[in-house]
Amino acid sequence: MNINVTLFGELIAFVVFVIFCMKYVWPPIIGAIEARQATIADGLAASDRAAKDLELAQEKATAQLKEAKAQAAEIVEAAKKRETQIVEEAAEKAQAEKAKIIAAGHAEIETERNQAKEELRQQVAVLAVAGAEKILERSIDAAAHSDILDKLVAEL
Repeated sequence: MNINVTLFGELIAFVVFVIFCMKYVWPPIIGAIEARQATIADGLAASDRAAKDLELAQEKATAQLKEAKAQAAEIVEAAKKRETQIVEEAAEKAQAEKAKIIAAGHAEIETERNQAKEELRQQVAVLAVAGAEKILERSIDAAAHSDILDKLVAEL
């Protein structure tokens, strides 16, 4: 009977101990476990959000990089077009300046040729008068016969 009473006493002590643990020990432990589970769940959710945000940021950065490359290509293309336009404008200006210089040169040559012709005419007129004087052996007055000399110059 001693074993039964001992067994029964141990059973009562064990039940009291379990009730005591259920009432005073387990609630704080379970609360701590639930708080830890909530913290871990929040951390996992934040990690998932951060991964999604990172993925979105990478996609956005990739899109912006593509857009920037496209804009850079457009700017380079516009610069090349402008360069070609500037070169063409400079070539046109150079051609116009060349034509202007050539025209001025031709005009100057024409003027000098006309002056040379006029000087030659005057020299021929003087030579003709001198030759006529020698032939006629008398002096011809250039002032008196200026109209004849002008006709002679015009014919030459």
